[in-house]
Amino acid sequence: MYESYYGLSAKPFQLRPDPHFFFGSKGHKRAMAYLEYGLSQGEGFIVITGEVGAGKTTLVRNLFNKLPSDQIVAAHIVNTHLDPDDTLRMVVSGFGLPYEGASKTDLLTRLEQFLRAVDRQGKRALLVIDEAQNLKPQTVEELRMLSNFQTDDKSLLQTFLLGQPEFRATLHSPTMQQLRQRVIASYHLGPMDAQESVAYIEHRLHTVGWNGDPAFDEGAHAAIFGYTGGIPRKTNTLLDRVLLMGYLEELHEFNADHINTVIGDIAEEFQLPTAVGTPAPEAMGMPLGDDTLGHLPERRASAEVLDERMMRLEKSIVSVLSILKKIVANPQNGVQANQHVDTPE
Repeated sequence: MYESYYGLSAKPFQLRPDPHFFFGSKGHKRAMAYLEYGLSQGEGFIVITGEVGAGKTTLVRNLFNKLPSDQIVAAHIVNTHLDPDDTLRMVVSGFGLPYEGASKTDLLTRLEQFLRAVDRQGKRALLVIDEAQNLKPQTVEELRMLSNFQTDDKSLLQTFLLGQPEFRATLHSPTMQQLRQRVIASYHLGPMDAQESVAYIEHRLHTVGWNGDPAFDEGAHAAIFGYTGGIPRKTNTLLDRVLLMGYLEELHEFNADHINTVIGDIAEEFQLPTAVGTPAPEAMGMPLGDDTLGHLPERRASAEVLDERMMRLEKSIVSVLSILKKIVANPQNGVQANQHVDTPE
């Protein structure tokens, strides 16, 4: 929608992770170094934690993008609200093996045979677990047991655990001592600083052919960083809406007021309606800032769902604008149409 208006080849601030937009902030470069080191070891567990939207999944996909596909056979599991047996089924399914109706013994046998076949082909098997903070201790232990599949000189399965900061509490609990002994690399991915936030925004714009239109002044960048805190996904969500507003209002330069207007619109959209007779949150002394809104269930919606909602919204706006432009371009037609309707037969 706004891409053609600003001469861009694609949406620069889409929500779904895309390694083509990978930006190497100081934190991301260091995390990548840990991943590459861990991967070079070919065994054990690699743990990456970070806030929601910090770029953990993009980080791993960027790593995969740099590896020849004939060297790594990977399974990626996102749904982690599972008990140990269901997790084993997800792992088996993730590697493309049959799992329906199989007992736990059958599943383990199939997985071991598969891993040995991969090894004979000169490849390596990698298991990536997203949202690891949702894993139950028993499930983590089940994953640790899978690392026991090995030959005389090497492990047959390596595992990446990606999660939010609370996963570290699980990792450091007394029952996780055996798992901690198998963690060969661990890193916490923090947010970008203000300078990196500016570079991140310009990097994503340049990736889709940006030539300086639109422009953001220092106040705009300060407002963006103040709202997003340097979290990439929050930056993408905000900037996508900012560019949409710029298209609708024919803006080519953005300042702090423009950014704050969009921030206010987003806050209103995620504000719960107040029931009749119930005091508004601010009346009870509850702040309405982004930190409070961030705990609403809607904020946990997947990036794909939010992206789809934005696309539907854009299509609706385009339809309305098209109708309005026709009316403005042909005012006489609109008047004649109204007169025809009001004239009795």
